[in-house]
Parts: sequence; structure tokens; C-alpha cells
Amino acid sequence: MLEAVFALATSTSFRTSVASDMIRANQQLAEVHGALFQQERRIQIDLTLTRGLRNTTKKMLVNGQRPLNRSVISEVLPLTVFTPEGVDIVRQGPEQRRNYLTNLLTDVDLTTGEVIERFAKVLSQRNALLRSLQGEAPTHAQREELFVWDTEFCEVSEKVLEIRTKLVDQLAPLVTDFYQELAQNDRGVGVRYEKSWSGSLIDALRDALRDDQYRGHSTVGPQRDDIALVLDGRDARRQASQGEQRSLALALRLAGHELVRQQRNLDPLLLLDDVFSELDPLRSDRLLQLLPKGQTLVTTASPLPSGMDPAARIDLSSLSS
Repeated sequence: MLEAVFALATSTSFRTSVASDMIRANQQLAEVHGALFQQERRIQIDLTLTRGLRNTTKKMLVNGQRPLNRSVISEVLPLTVFTPEGVDIVRQGPEQRRNYLTNLLTDVDLTTGEVIERFAKVLSQRNALLRSLQGEAPTHAQREELFVWDTEFCEVSEKVLEIRTKLVDQLAPLVTDFYQELAQNDRGVGVRYEKSWSGSLIDALRDALRDDQYRGHSTVGPQRDDIALVLDGRDARRQASQGEQRSLALALRLAGHELVRQQRNLDPLLLLDDVFSELDPLRSDRLLQLLPKGQTLVTTASPLPSGMDPAARIDLSSLSS
């Protein structure tokens, strides 16, 4: 159920990065439909996923119209999700942290949607040209086309770098506050944006061209950047304990949620997917105290913390599949 709500907001899943995994086995189609209410305003969102021979296509409609970018959805359905697997944002590779930034950017500032979409399109076009080279040196015409895409890639990358860096700078103090509250200590928390290249991007692209030709995709740029997470000078990904990593992952989500609330003066929808079963009673109580106001959907296979008083309960075991 929470995955369906998340899909309405992002057209993706928080469980898998493979779109076809969102469709039931031996089926060709999946649909999600939702009605949202903002005071007197009603918004209908419809998502259809269709399994093809090579890939899965997605079709999203907002009040019957195709949204231009994700910011259209973010305007009406900003959300924060907590899952037991959410600790992967600390443990796993940079892609997890970049996805976190991308989703949060449009929730915090609706105007960033156009930049994110443009970057994705330019990167896709440059990669398509690199794949067409099939490892061979480009012809004169291909070099001219590559120059055009390199120029546009650098322009939009600078904008992506600017909005991402600003977002991380805003997040950093909030992450520190929430981590120290959850862990009940005053350990230093470092959160900073890390570029994947040095010097000018255009020079880095030229230096990497031979490698890009061989691999068939762009190996330099914001699509390879990361967020450094540090606890008392230690790399949280490799040197923090499981409890520290989990607290830091929760702090990142809480910080993002709070930043959206501050910047847009609204409370995002909160999704809690069996989170409390992974926490000891002390951390569960602290998380419960830190949870922001607003509508919250909770799934659990174990009893809820004593301090949580839900407005409604649904026993899913009584529902047909």
C-alpha cells in the first residue's frame, strides 16, 4: 500500500529501481489511482505501467493531463518515506544518495524540476551518441555533435551542482540536530556535497572521452557525484556501527521532511514502513517524539509503540490480495 502511494508521487518504487518489478509476475499491466485533497481542491493522479518486450513504460496523468515534470506532483504530494531498507542511503553506493537529493529537490523547490529534467535529457542524448560510436573514435561530424552536447551538458551541470550544493548546505545543520536527538549524544556530524571531478567540467569531459567511448556512457559529471557522511571524522558508510548508520539514515529523512516544511510551509505526507520493528525501544520512543505533524501512514507487523495513537487501523490480513 505504501509503495502504491510512493509510486503516485514519484512513478517509482522505494523497494526496487527496476520498473518491471512493480508489475505482478505473469501480468503485463499495473495501475495505481489516487485522489488527493488540499482543502477544497481535489487532485486525481493515475499511473499505468506496461511491460514491453525490452522495457517497461510508464504513463502518469494529473487531472487527466500529463505532468511536464515531477514538480507538478511535488506541488500536491510531497512525501517522506521511512523503511527498514532506508539505512541503505548510508551503507550503499552514491546512487542511493543522489536519488534522495533528486526527490527532495523538487519537494523543497518546485522550480528545480525543469533543471533536473533537462539534465536527464541532455545526459541521455550524450550517452546515446557515445553508444553509437561502439568504441571507435568519432568522425568529424560526430565530434561536432559531441561538442554541442558537451557544451549543453556543462551548462546544465553547473545548475545541477548549484541547486544540489545549496540543498546539502541547508540540510547539514538539520541532520546534525536530528542525529544528536536520536542518538542522545553530541557527536560531530558532517554532511557535504562531493563532486566527481576536479577543475573545469569541459576539461574533465575531454580527458575522459577515450574511456567514455569505450564504455558507451558519460563517466564524468553530476550523475557520478556523492554526499559525504561523516561521524566524528569517520566515514559513516564504512566505519560507523549499524546503530549509528540507522540513526543517521533516519536523521537524513527527518531533516529533508523538516526542510520541506520550512521552505513551503506545509507538512509532507509521511510513510512509515515497519520502521519500529527495526529499532530498540529507546530509539523508537525518540523517533516517535521527533516525528513531524501531518498525515502519516504506518505499516507494521508488530505492535505499535505505546505512544502512537492511530486515527484508524486496517487489518490487511482480512483483505483479499
